[in-house]
Order: sequence, then C-alpha cells, then structure tokens
Amino acid sequence: MTVLAIQSNALGYAGQRVLGPVSLDIRAGEHLILLGKSGCGKSTLLNHIYTENRSECALIPQGLGLVESLSVFHNVYMGRLSRYSVWHNIRNLLLPSPARVAEILPLLERLGLGDKCFSAVADLSGGQQQRVAVARALFQDASVLLADEPVSALDGPEADRVMSLLGQNFTTAVITLHDVDRALRYGQRIVAIQNGELVLDERAERLTVSVLNEFY
Repeated sequence: MTVLAIQSNALGYAGQRVLGPVSLDIRAGEHLILLGKSGCGKSTLLNHIYTENRSECALIPQGLGLVESLSVFHNVYMGRLSRYSVWHNIRNLLLPSPARVAEILPLLERLGLGDKCFSAVADLSGGQQQRVAVARALFQDASVLLADEPVSALDGPEADRVMSLLGQNFTTAVITLHDVDRALRYGQRIVAIQNGELVLDERAERLTVSVLNEFY
C-alpha cells in the first residue's frame, strides 16, 4: 500500500532546478534508502516529502534543527509540541513535567544519553547532538521517518546501533546515506539519484556494493 506519493516536474530552491521530474511512491512497511553524491538532490527530495506530508512524518534533518541553548530534554520534547496546549508547553519549558521526563529518559538511555538529559545541547559533541535529533524523532512517534544522513557523525558500531533502533521503531522510512554497505544492510529498497534524475529504483537484495559504488 502506498502511504506517500511524490509527483513533480522539478524540485529545487531559490528558483534553481535541482531534481526532476520525480515520480516516487513510498509503500507502507518499507525502508527506502536514497543514495547519490553530495549535492545530487537527496536532501531536496527529502525536504519536499516532509513539506508535503508534515503531519505524517518525523524528520531528522541534516542540520539537526536543535536549539543549542536548551537542554537535551527540551529538544526531544519538541517532537510532541503540537500534541499539548500552549500552556502545557510553556509550563514544561519552565518546569519539566515528571510524566514527560519519564517518557523521554528511557529513549535517551537507549541512545547512551541518559546522563545528558538536562545538559545544554551546546555542550554536547556532534555525535551526541545527532543522537538527540534521533531521540526527538523517536519521541514524536510519527508513522513515517524521514532522515537525512542520521548517523554521519557516529562511528561504525554506534551508527549500526542507531540504524537498528530506527528500523525497530519506524516500519516505514526514507533515509539518505552515503555508506552503500549500510544501505544494503538496512534498506529494503534503494533509489539512486544522478545528474538530477532518479536513475535506479530496485530492491536491495538484487543489488551489490560494486553496483551502488557507480553512483559515487
């Protein structure tokens, strides 16, 4: 079953075409990996999907979108801002609700950030900040994950642990990666972008690392 459908003659920004035409259906229960060189349009496509389907998706942007002056807890809590009243959100900003802390802390512990719950994001390393953005997406509990290089700042074992966690919590996902080996291990469907076009759309089990390396 198709959960998201993208049809566009051209995608881009500032009046400049980056990618297109685009015709892409995202099916329920599949993990789709977008591959291609930097600047090929992966982020443009991912951001377009999010803009058109914001209510259904949790987004981990490449720039992370964190508020560095706020704590890890507050950044993760932002994943559910729309679910609560303005008054509840303001009160939680000033005095974190024990109920919300009890929901968020286990997520942070699974990501190795349990001791950073009330640390300012600005005081964290790049890899820790990336895991905060992952925790926010998990806390949002949306039906579809959109993630732009979600493990780029993590080492191999940590990256695999986070990819597994995302896979366990989101049955449907669109993820951009540069690591073709990891794409084949965690993706079920691979879409490659080259020269502003979608040039490959294939099941992962039918592909090899050598085939995918051609797109880099």
